Amino acid sequence: MELLLVRHAIALPPEGEGEGADDARPLSPKGSRRFRQVVRGLAALGVRLDLLLTSPKRRALETAEMLADLLEGESRVSPHLAAPPSEALLGEIPKEGRVALVGHEPYLSALLAWLLLGDFLGESARGSLEGRFLLKKGGVAWLEGEPRPGGMLLRALFPPKVFRL
Repeated sequence: MELLLVRHAIALPPEGEGEGADDARPLSPKGSRRFRQVVRGLAALGVRLDLLLTSPKRRALETAEMLADLLEGESRVSPHLAAPPSEALLGEIPKEGRVALVGHEPYLSALLAWLLLGDFLGESARGSLEGRFLLKKGGVAWLEGEPRPGGMLLRALFPPKVFRL
């Protein structure tokens, strides 16, 4: 199976305080414009998606909406994509097909490290894997293999500007 980890595009700063304000942040016009270029670039690479899972936060939902142009299957919201990587999230990922997950840092880079490197550090050290891979806003990590700790290989790590060149 192939798995694309997609960090949401550039969002506007939060208005107000608290988690609710952060959850409601929309993409900025610049973020939307730039992410459309990412989607066009993925389409040019022949990317088609069987499943799209997204965080419930507005900026992730809006990013996933643009990826829907590549979707041949269904799209679902997963609260697990707005939290640290977990077995519950892995349980939502099918064992075959091409799936995209749209989420946030630092969780996506921790998930990426976990899928590539496994649990050799132990579950308590999972948080220390955050930030080990630079996943810029609108960036895409393309993995292949079995969606389990240590079961995937990194095919590509695309910063969003690759698709603007």
